[in-house]
Amino acid sequence: MSSPTDTPDAEATASDAVEPAPAASGPAAAIAKYLPGRREALFMLGGTVLGGTFAGGAWGASAMGGDSSGHAEVAERDDEEKLSGKEALKRLAQGNERFAHGGAAHPDQTVARRRALREGQHPFAAVLSCADSRVSPELLFDQGLGDLFVVRSAGQVLDHAVLGSLQYGVAELATPLLVVLGHSKCGAVKATVEAVEKHSKPSGTDIDALVAAIRPSVEEAEELGATQKNILSISIDMNVERIVEQLKTAPVLSAAAKTRKVKIVGATYDISTGEVEWL
Repeated sequence: MSSPTDTPDAEATASDAVEPAPAASGPAAAIAKYLPGRREALFMLGGTVLGGTFAGGAWGASAMGGDSSGHAEVAERDDEEKLSGKEALKRLAQGNERFAHGGAAHPDQTVARRRALREGQHPFAAVLSCADSRVSPELLFDQGLGDLFVVRSAGQVLDHAVLGSLQYGVAELATPLLVVLGHSKCGAVKATVEAVEKHSKPSGTDIDALVAAIRPSVEEAEELGATQKNILSISIDMNVERIVEQLKTAPVLSAAAKTRKVKIVGATYDISTGEVEWL
């Protein structure tokens, strides 16, 4: 799992802090970005392995305490303590580290916490995730009541309701971080890949809107030379990155990002390992 680094840029993500090494050029290099083990892929393509990444286990172990059962001890969050986008990102990464390694702390889920939220909410991050039942942001980031402002749709597809909800989270709730979270084995992206490959006709249902929104990412993956074996995973990453770029230019969110009031990043969740990779 890649981990966020300390960087002053409000738009920077984990990969921004890595010093780039000479890499292969052309379509091969472009597609390597979306392969599993991206740095290893660049090495195999003739470039030098990019350094500077954190080792997930070591990073997570230093970020949290724990008891003899392996479960971390996490103090209840103080809503009055305002986090920066960078700090919010680190908090999510620490939570995912706990979850992925079987040490979830289940913070902010006490009766006292529930009662404290009666007067209002102060989430430290907004998450746009897929509607897939295997991908629950509060669980995989090991957070609790009032911590995350979550909006979900199949394939993280944007529409007016989804975008309006995210704008509300940033403008009214002042969430300093907005995460677009895709995931492996995404059914919405898989259906789109199949529709593109088979040149399927529209179904006449609202599912067509999902396919239309995800199609550009699949077609771009094909143009870059994705194979039958990796087109799904590559399309999933490209779909996340495309949505991140859409959000960065959307009303309200664009202004907030430019003034560093919100950090907008993409990530993918591996449903097999439980780990989140920051794009």
